[in-house]
Amino acid sequence: MRPTPHKALATSALAVAAMAAVLLPVTPAAATPSTAPAAAACTPSQVITNGGFESGTSPWTQSKTGVITDRAGQTAHGGTSFAWLDGVGSTHTDSLTQSVTIPSGCSTATLSFWLHVDTAETTSSTAYDKLTAKIGSTTLATYSNLDKNTGYVQKSFDVSAFAGQTVAVAFTGTEDSSLQTSFVVDDVSLDTSGGTAPPADSTRTPAAPAYTVSLSSNNSGTVWTGHESAIFTNASATALSEVYLRLWDNYHGTCSAPPITVSNVTGGTAGALSVACTALKIDLPTPLAQGQSATIGFDLGITVPSGADRFGHDGAFNFIGNALPVLAVKDGAGWHLDPYTNNGESFYSLAADFKVTLDHPTTLLVPATGSSVDTPGSSGRTITTATASKVRDFAWAAGPFSKISGTSPAGTSVNVYSVSGISSSDAQSMLSTAKSVVDTHASRFGAYPYGELDTVIDNNFWFGGMEYPGFVLDLVSTTALTHEIGHQWWYGIVGDDEYNSPWLDEAFTDYATDLAQSKTGTNCWNSVSWASSAEKITNSMAYWDAHSSRYSTVVYGYGKCALHDLRRVLGDSAMTQLLKSYAAAHWYGVSTTAEFKAAAQAATTTDLTSFWTQHRIDG
Repeated sequence: MRPTPHKALATSALAVAAMAAVLLPVTPAAATPSTAPAAAACTPSQVITNGGFESGTSPWTQSKTGVITDRAGQTAHGGTSFAWLDGVGSTHTDSLTQSVTIPSGCSTATLSFWLHVDTAETTSSTAYDKLTAKIGSTTLATYSNLDKNTGYVQKSFDVSAFAGQTVAVAFTGTEDSSLQTSFVVDDVSLDTSGGTAPPADSTRTPAAPAYTVSLSSNNSGTVWTGHESAIFTNASATALSEVYLRLWDNYHGTCSAPPITVSNVTGGTAGALSVACTALKIDLPTPLAQGQSATIGFDLGITVPSGADRFGHDGAFNFIGNALPVLAVKDGAGWHLDPYTNNGESFYSLAADFKVTLDHPTTLLVPATGSSVDTPGSSGRTITTATASKVRDFAWAAGPFSKISGTSPAGTSVNVYSVSGISSSDAQSMLSTAKSVVDTHASRFGAYPYGELDTVIDNNFWFGGMEYPGFVLDLVSTTALTHEIGHQWWYGIVGDDEYNSPWLDEAFTDYATDLAQSKTGTNCWNSVSWASSAEKITNSMAYWDAHSSRYSTVVYGYGKCALHDLRRVLGDSAMTQLLKSYAAAHWYGVSTTAEFKAAAQAATTTDLTSFWTQHRIDG
């Protein structure tokens, strides 16, 4: 979140933080790599070079000059260049290849590309012309004239079996003797991440949630009804006899008229709502032993209230954050059933998979977490299916937005959706910022893993900016957008308990924002003035809700200054390595203050005890 004062509030209103969307990988054909991956630490990276074809042809090898092109007849998914295979209309073969090395020790490696197929073939049953995508000697998929479409579709494959190897990524298109088929490829990426399980994550449960959601909206997108199910596993040695759903957005209504309703629960017995109707206990029919899984399901209703909020509608434009019920976390401290805070965030959750189907009027654009595919629905309606893996939440918007798109130099697809009243120049400015900073943050903390990034712009947001996985809400503000995109790493990828340790995402993200804007924080600690002996950077939201006027100053301001000071103690190079390796060690996991302090101490021979005391960093 990026805080912005708002005169209508009794205390200073602050912008909000959450996280981002990964692509749900498609499992490739069975592959038997020739060499077993070496055991090593994983440094998250994007290993395809020039995946958007905007930097000439190198290091791609093309079968003939002109496969990589910007010539008329086809258009790029992002930028101006693309790879155009075939389209000749006679017996013909084109190929495109790049050799890549997939780092050892990475548990996740995903090859993605965008594909457009157009054809003069008229058959609906025979694959005359074909495109084959391969890695090494393994065929990942074959497409044909039967896969024709009107635009680009993203394709993704799990290639983690090839970690530690140097292999060729190859596309080969073949045509028969007549009637052209063009296979147009753009924005190729191969993202790697993950290593060993993040520290102590096995004590957090329910683990590995997977949510499946199907909702249909009214004509304005203000009411959504349908069904949600969640499958989960007990990771704890203690049997799990119940779970809790967090219905966060009931904060925005009343218990007698809640905006989020859950009914007809299956797979367990629903109890009474608690924590101001934001928590729902579900008793399981049989306690789950460690390693066992279960599924719950329920009917879901969502009514979006009026207001330009992270959950609200600004006229015709709906913003739907934290509306899907998610499982609460149980760890060594027990169940986390903290109250909603409007001053910051309460959203402590584990990385999960989502498949969300949204049936809505075609007149409404629906940006969402994850990778989306639109298909025709009933008359005048569209079905948007969004899939995301290893994200902590899912958010979407719905309205008659204006949309512009582009691709970052490293290959991330970026979309900007604007409400009415946002000028085209402001929208373009936000697109340029997003394309730049997503790569800047990735270069410091690890490759952006969420496939694409959607930014929704409305200058009426009272809170400044709010981030979700692969999806952010923002004002027209370069600094705020840089901050929100930074949250894709600090809380999105590297999670934390936002209610009890808000500094772990807000201070780290503001520090990342400074670095992205070439600010060194020189002497910023000199302006620190504590309000009381109880005031500390590491205080929880319970403290900050009682001292709301100090939250931004201490958590954002003093917090980032403390990290600048730590950099000066460790040295620039050591601090850079610390944050990158710390992110890798907690990739899709959860960070704690104690773990960060231990990692920082391990990076230096200087005793940091007095540093933590001076900067009031407890834990």
